Amino acid sequence: MADAGTIQKIADIEAEMAKTQKNKATSAHLGMLKAKLAKLRRELLTPSGGGGPKIQGFEVAKTGHARVGFVGFPSVGKSTLLSNLAGVYSEVAAYEFTTLTTVPGVIIYKGAKIQLLDLPGIIEGAKDGKGRGRQVIAVARTCNLIFICLDVMKPLTHKKIIENELEGFGIRINKSPPKIKFNRKDKGGINLSSVGKQDYLDLEQVRLVLAEYKCHCADVRINEENCTVDDLIDVIEGNRVYIPVIYVLNKIDQITIEELDIINKVPHAVPISAHHKWNFDELLAKMWEYLALTRIYTKPKGQLPDYEAPVVLQTEHRTVEDFCNSLHKSIMKDFKHALVWGTSVKYSPQKVGKDHVLNDEDVVQVVKKV
Repeated sequence: MADAGTIQKIADIEAEMAKTQKNKATSAHLGMLKAKLAKLRRELLTPSGGGGPKIQGFEVAKTGHARVGFVGFPSVGKSTLLSNLAGVYSEVAAYEFTTLTTVPGVIIYKGAKIQLLDLPGIIEGAKDGKGRGRQVIAVARTCNLIFICLDVMKPLTHKKIIENELEGFGIRINKSPPKIKFNRKDKGGINLSSVGKQDYLDLEQVRLVLAEYKCHCADVRINEENCTVDDLIDVIEGNRVYIPVIYVLNKIDQITIEELDIINKVPHAVPISAHHKWNFDELLAKMWEYLALTRIYTKPKGQLPDYEAPVVLQTEHRTVEDFCNSLHKSIMKDFKHALVWGTSVKYSPQKVGKDHVLNDEDVVQVVKKV
C-alpha cells in the first residue's frame, strides 16, 4: 500500500493548485507547487525498501521487434481485441476485472514480430497506488506503443482519466522530449540561456523550481520556444518516457453512423469493433505508422534477396552498423563496406560505409575484408 502521508500531501498540493488563480503573479508559486508534486509522485513510484510479498504475473519477457500494451478500464474489450488480433485466448467475460495478470500475444505484421500485452483494467487513482494500477502502468512504461482502449458507449471523460493516470506515472503521450539541457555545477549560481520567445519560463521561475530540488548552481539551456514549467520538471526528474499512443474506440457496432462521424474526429483515434473484427486493417496500419519500424532485407552474394525474413530496426537506430550488429556482433570486425539497393541511396547498388542511414525496405549486402 502506498504511503498514506505522501498521498495526503499530494492531495493537499493539488487542492492548493486548484484554488490558486493562474496569472503572471502566481506562475512562480504554481511552478514551485508542480515541482513539489513531481517529487512526491516519484516517492510513490519508488517506495523505499520493505520486504513485501512478491506479486505474480506481471513481468513479461520482451519478445519480437516491438511491444504494444493495451491499457483501459475494465470491460472495454481489451481481451476480445487481443484474442481476435493474435489468436491468444485471454479470459473474456461480461463482468469487470476479468483479466488479472498480463496476457502476452504475438502477431506478425509486414514481416515484423510485434508483442501485444493485454494488461489488467486500470481504475482511477492507480497512480496513487490504488488497485494493481502501479504494476500495470510499470509494464506500460516498457512498451513502444500504447493502445488506450475506450468503450464508445461510456463517457469520453474516461480518456482524460487514463491520460492523467499515465502522465502521473511519468509517461508522456504523443510528445517528443523537450529540448532543454540541464547541467548541475558546484558554483556559479543559475545561468539560463534560451532560444526564441519564452512566455512561461524566466530566470526567477527556473530558480524557484531548482531550489525545490536543492540545486542552486546549474546551467539551463532552452533550445525551443515556449517551454513550460512541466517540461523543465520532466528534464530535471529525468525518468520520463515518451510513448506514442493510439486511442482504440471499441464497440462501434452499438452506435449510429452520425455518432461514429463525431468520434472519428478524435485525434490519434481508430474506431473498431473487437467483437465483429471491424476496421482491424486500419488499426494495424496505424500501429505500423506509429511504431515507425524499418525493415531491411539481406542479400547473400550471388543470390536473390531474402524477402521472407527482414531484419527489423528501430527508426532511431538504423545505420548499416546497427543492421550488422542485429545480425551478429562479430560482423563489424571484418566489415569492409556494404552494397545498398533502395531509397536511401542515389543509385543502386551503392557502396556505403557503416554510418550510412538505411530506409524502410532497403536491400543490403555486406562485403567483408579478405
